Amino acid sequence: MDKYAIFHIDGGIGKHIAATAVARCIKNNFPDHKLVIVCAWPTIFINLDFVYRVYKTGITPYFYQDYILNQDSLLFKHEPYFTTNHVYGKKSLIENWCELYGLTYNNEQPQLVFNLREKQIGDKLWNSGEPTMVLQSCGGPLIQENGYLYKWTRDMPIGLIHKIVEEFRPQYRILQVTKPNAPVANGVIPVDKEYSNMEFLTILLHSKKRVLIDSVLQHAAAALNLPSNVLWIGTDPNVFGYDLHNNILANQLPEFKLPDSYIFNYNFEGITHECPYKNEDEIFDADAVINSIKKQGI
Repeated sequence: MDKYAIFHIDGGIGKHIAATAVARCIKNNFPDHKLVIVCAWPTIFINLDFVYRVYKTGITPYFYQDYILNQDSLLFKHEPYFTTNHVYGKKSLIENWCELYGLTYNNEQPQLVFNLREKQIGDKLWNSGEPTMVLQSCGGPLIQENGYLYKWTRDMPIGLIHKIVEEFRPQYRILQVTKPNAPVANGVIPVDKEYSNMEFLTILLHSKKRVLIDSVLQHAAAALNLPSNVLWIGTDPNVFGYDLHNNILANQLPEFKLPDSYIFNYNFEGITHECPYKNEDEIFDADAVINSIKKQGI
């Protein structure tokens, strides 16, 4: 009888990329079990050689009969966000996730593997032969308020975007990863269309310098071992980030009432009336950010 380890993942693409480290840890702890993934973004896992099968959430034909009924299977389906260690930021998401499952964590890191066709399409999309900076200024779900897209907890402040582009545009072709209706700087190439996940992520393979936020590309850059500059505002790099990156912290958040916050202080999507800042200049020192980006050699 085959043995199976079934790993179920909820959440966004960035969380799925982080989960590849957890998947690797499960396989390392149970090498005699075939690893089966059930998730929202299956292409993240398909090319990983230690994964046996991948199913999209809600499309699991005959799953119970094949993997549960009369089988020797292990199930990993707990949500790491709702644990004490995560809420208090005591450990990284990956380490806490592994310990939640009772796994021995040996510093497993995220992985991304592109197949030949994905790399060919990425080369066609992103390779221009010029030194390229990838700047992700906006991320997460497409949630707009009055037709305007800006999440103060994670997105780059608008003025800072313009200053970074003004400083680095003479040396780099800048691809600004954003969403429709989000602010775009002059002189950049906006990346705001829908691409398949893997084709989109190959953008990092064609970059010389990366300036990112706490979103999918900082996880992908870690999975590809590409050191990047990552700006942090309302989330914690000790929980969601990686030591590989140059993590640039916002100025300390002002004290502020949080009437709608429950277990966490700030919502990922940046609730408007809980924004503690009066103006953009309070968030980052633009000169310090630019100097920090300059110092990181790529």
